[in-house]
Amino acid sequence: MGIEGIGARVLRKEDKRFITGHGRYVDDMVVPGMKYAAFVRSPYAHATIAGIDVAAAESMPGVIGVLVGEQLQGDGIGNLICGWGVSSKDGSPMKMGAYPALAVGTVRHVGQPVAVVVADTRLQARDAAEAVDVTYQELPVVVQATDALKEGAPQLHPEAPGNLIFDWELGDREATDRAFERAAHVTKLHIVNNRLVPNPMEPRAALGHYDMADDHYTCWTTSQNPHVARLVMSAFYNVAPEHKLRVIAPDVGGGFGSKIYIYPEEIVCLWASKRTGVPVKWTSDRSEAFLTDAHGRDHVTEVEMAFDANQRILGLKVDTVANLGAYMSLFSSATPTYLYATLLSGQYDIPAIHANVRAVYTNTVSVDAYRGAGRPEATYVLERTMETAARELGISPAELRRKNFIRTFPHQTPVIMNYDAGDFDASLDAAMAEADVAGFEARRAEAKARGKLRGLGMSCYIEACGIAPSKAVGSLGAGVGLWESAEVRVNPVGTIEILTGSHSHGQGHETTFAQLVAERFGLPVDNVQVIHGDTDKVQFGMGTYGSRSGAVGMSAIVKALDKVEAKAKKIAAHVLEADAGDIVIENGEVKVAGTDRKLAWHEVCLGAYTGHNLPDGMEPGLKEGAFYDPTNFTFPAGCYICEVEVDPDTGTTEIIQFVAADDFGRVINPMIVEGQVHGGLAQGIGQALLEGTRYDDTGQLVTASYMDYAMPRAWDLPMFKVSTSETLCPGNPLGMKGCGEAGAIGSPPAVINAITDAIGNNDLSMPATPEKVWHALHAVA
Repeated sequence: MGIEGIGARVLRKEDKRFITGHGRYVDDMVVPGMKYAAFVRSPYAHATIAGIDVAAAESMPGVIGVLVGEQLQGDGIGNLICGWGVSSKDGSPMKMGAYPALAVGTVRHVGQPVAVVVADTRLQARDAAEAVDVTYQELPVVVQATDALKEGAPQLHPEAPGNLIFDWELGDREATDRAFERAAHVTKLHIVNNRLVPNPMEPRAALGHYDMADDHYTCWTTSQNPHVARLVMSAFYNVAPEHKLRVIAPDVGGGFGSKIYIYPEEIVCLWASKRTGVPVKWTSDRSEAFLTDAHGRDHVTEVEMAFDANQRILGLKVDTVANLGAYMSLFSSATPTYLYATLLSGQYDIPAIHANVRAVYTNTVSVDAYRGAGRPEATYVLERTMETAARELGISPAELRRKNFIRTFPHQTPVIMNYDAGDFDASLDAAMAEADVAGFEARRAEAKARGKLRGLGMSCYIEACGIAPSKAVGSLGAGVGLWESAEVRVNPVGTIEILTGSHSHGQGHETTFAQLVAERFGLPVDNVQVIHGDTDKVQFGMGTYGSRSGAVGMSAIVKALDKVEAKAKKIAAHVLEADAGDIVIENGEVKVAGTDRKLAWHEVCLGAYTGHNLPDGMEPGLKEGAFYDPTNFTFPAGCYICEVEVDPDTGTTEIIQFVAADDFGRVINPMIVEGQVHGGLAQGIGQALLEGTRYDDTGQLVTASYMDYAMPRAWDLPMFKVSTSETLCPGNPLGMKGCGEAGAIGSPPAVINAITDAIGNNDLSMPATPEKVWHALHAVA
């Protein structure tokens, strides 16, 4: 490892511009002649549109145009789609309801866009939007997933009778039933995974510009995957031909999954730019974000786990109803199916598993992948069940888990996944030692003497990252490949540009990707520039989500670096009259091993471009590209232990200690990894204690601002104790597994397990607010 190479705690290069206010976000972009968009949004959760009168709005100062859904459809703009096909267990395809970018005929959730106003200023656009007169005829509303399946429930889409999108299963039902027949003990739980609003720091924004002179479109957007946005907007939505559409995602202030998808606003801004003849910018405010950004989670699950007389798991049954909201979002079908049920084996050797998932429509905002995407929901089901079973069986939660750990790899689970490597005992041992589990009962007694209730909760998670290979996910219904691309451009003076199809929205790619180059060639990270987020600069890429940037994105870079290194060695060997096999590159020099003969790195690079002294037949230049398609998922895993103290008079919970012991494979930058874990833990603890999206019976979002939706603050969180171990992943050249989602996956069950241990009542749902905890505590008393 060099001073700035793999494993070094290098300060993030990009932070200089961010903390000094020089980041460039979509809302910072200015195009000559640019105008502003404001959307007219439905105040009703379910209604027919009887008429739209735009005359008053069109006559207002500064208004350039008012556009509605019929015009958009008349111009051939297609409906939004779900890009992952899932079939019901009877073989029928999922029931995808029509999803226009501007509502036509019917609105199905509060905040759905009905019209757009383009005006000289943002305020003029908003004023005119309020003057658009829409006549609605209200329809019955359903907001809860289980209610949507009841007989007589309001119907959202004619394509989906009974509001059922699909009824899907995974695993062997008969084998699981047989396992339960042999059970000595069965643990049963009813589990609700609460709906969440992602809330990235930067709200969504879009700037569409149609250049009539070149017949070319440019879209600046807050996207985690600009290439996929261009592909979908051209191939499926007919906004613009792909070769005439440039999508740019500059600095993006957080995503957490909510910026993977293509939303109506990007489509409408591009279309409106051509319609009105001016560039059109829209920037969401926080209220719009609550009403329109894809939400996360929202599962209702019945789970049963069967044990034999030796407390070994025999089988697992899971029945889940997943709320997908009013419309199917881009990857919404995959989240409660292939990203959820495939992880239900967890870290445990479970011989038989059967999962049934019914996805439904409701009059709420679409639900799609949110940090962890299915993995947090699976972990919560499994780890709440394991902790409950341990209490019922009278065994320590750690011992029950240890009895059932997988210890032989590779391990084929009954639900598709084949785990390649891991050491679950090591993470459990590390967490228990750091948390001083042995001394907990003494701390519990001390807290009791002060009138407080102390509890300890554990969670052992596993997740699947770097979703691949493309052939495998294609067979499961994915509409795209999940490889990644990279290009390494070495300049004549020896500086290097890395072009990657991955996208950074807070993960620190400009630093960690540069560290790969520093490790390989011994160059300072400041000599490396990382370029991403622009479809005109990077050939094609699949973006960033699912903790794929390291295991997949960096692996593509490594393949390209291999090619650059091989060519540089051939050039140096030719100049130095040596064998290429004897050439080594280190500390910015290219040397003949065992001799004093060497060239400076920049000399080799300049020679590649002057072309004066190259091996016969070699092309000038030093630039290489690569695509990388993984052979398997990667499987980060770990153990989290939470210790809480509950005030029995108020129900207030204080997290006294939180320990996270993770196995992420090889770690490139420990400081950045720790930051990722801290952020994930904050989100997971937020879900467990504070966050919960609520709709009333009329479909109004009653948690539509930070006055009502409680985000975690610094004083809600402890000083985390985090550590990592390295079980190298055999499936990629760096041995990486991924770290971005782990904290949000493993922490919610650890927190709830700790609180229920403290209060002696296992019947507690998230978020565990003081009111809920107080009632649960006094229900026991």
